[in-house]
Amino acid sequence: MTARWIPYAPQKDVHHRDADRHELSGAGTGLREFTLHGKTYRLDPILEDPEAAKLFFVLRDTTSATTTYGACRFLYTGFPDHGLDKPGDLVLDFNRLENPPCAYTPYATCPLPPPQNRLPIPLPVGEQRYHE
Repeated sequence: MTARWIPYAPQKDVHHRDADRHELSGAGTGLREFTLHGKTYRLDPILEDPEAAKLFFVLRDTTSATTTYGACRFLYTGFPDHGLDKPGDLVLDFNRLENPPCAYTPYATCPLPPPQNRLPIPLPVGEQRYHE
């Protein structure tokens, strides 16, 4: 799926919390906007490392209550086709949704998705729940 990239000018901090209620933040360079079944959704990524040329999304969808990990899943994408500072397109491959480390061990703490990354739709693809 191709999403529209809408850059922030200037960049902003994206704030969210982890499961232990610690505040986390990262560089917010823009948002991606996509349409599914006639509805438009927006997700905020975090730029973890400007040298890595990838965006990091922490998100949750309605499958989190049933078949996928409850806290969140991660999605990494490449940069948009015209760079981070210009409008453009960005490929979303939800098949690449992955479980965070805390899905596998009680010794890791999960970041929780910011409110705008909690989708009211199911994404029944990508990694599924590891255990009950």
